[in-house]
Amino acid sequence: MDQKAQDLSKAKRAAGYKAADMIKDGMVVGLGTGSTVYYMIERLAEHVRNGMRVSAIPTSFQTAIRAREAGIPLTTLDDNPVIDIAVDGADEVDPELRLIKGRGAAHLREKCVAAAARQFIVVVDDQKVVRKLGAQVPVEVMPFAIMPVMARLRELECEPVIREAVKKDGPVITDNGNFVVDCKFSSIGNPEKLEAAIAAIPGVVESGLFCGFTKKTTVIVGGIKKCTVITSPDVVA
Repeated sequence: MDQKAQDLSKAKRAAGYKAADMIKDGMVVGLGTGSTVYYMIERLAEHVRNGMRVSAIPTSFQTAIRAREAGIPLTTLDDNPVIDIAVDGADEVDPELRLIKGRGAAHLREKCVAAAARQFIVVVDDQKVVRKLGAQVPVEVMPFAIMPVMARLRELECEPVIREAVKKDGPVITDNGNFVVDCKFSSIGNPEKLEAAIAAIPGVVESGLFCGFTKKTTVIVGGIKKCTVITSPDVVA
């Protein structure tokens, strides 16, 4: 691993560990998906071994496996429709704490868990902090409607591409049995409007735009020497 990769790993670990240290005894915690969140799981497992009582709701099969292996008790949204804290990563974060997520194709369950949480903690490295959202937007789509959805997405002035799997032939299949379409926009002028427009297309299950949680969002930006915490004025610590 070269120095740049080592520094990035240290930054992610710092953010994940700081998020885990914000968890309190007795909480129900939403666990997102991705490398930075996995550091959070690593740290949270230490607290559990030291006697902390928590239960966690994973947002993907991969996260569930990691949490079980780490010894973190799991629960469900059915049993806990209100979550104390959800911790997740992001592909991009803008100054208004709006996000693009979905590189791991888990954004549907991640959005369900974020919506159920009283507080939403986003852990990222500084490369994910941007002045304006502009990365491609992942959209989860029912296979039954893939062609008409692709046509409607093009009407929103983007280039939609069905995401291909790496270790198998054919498209990526989400944990929910759907396809993922990556939509490349030349620019995203109004993220809220775009999120609503994508959601209104029949056959779309969910997009990776997260614009509705800013009032309860805290962003932890990992660094080699220290973490920076960006909090909405509406978040009560």
